[in-house]
Amino acid sequence: MGKIGTGELVLILIIALIVVGPTKLPELGKALGKTLNEFKKVSKEFKEDLTIESTPKKVEKEVKTEKIETEKVETALKEEEAEN
Repeated sequence: MGKIGTGELVLILIIALIVVGPTKLPELGKALGKTLNEFKKVSKEFKEDLTIESTPKKVEKEVKTEKIETEKVETALKEEEAEN
């Protein structure tokens, strides 16, 4: 289930031709193609977002590194103020 064979595809096209008509069928196909392309684009972006969010340890490590660097700068500024 889920796979469409050649026979089923031909039947779907014949029914679409009867229902929509030969003049509107190319427009319908174009619209369907654009819709599928947009869906693929959105699902790819969604996967990328999930991948980014699934790496919190990497982000935590970067935050810790930034905190350490900030503390070093603050300590150096305090020492410089104490000398002046």
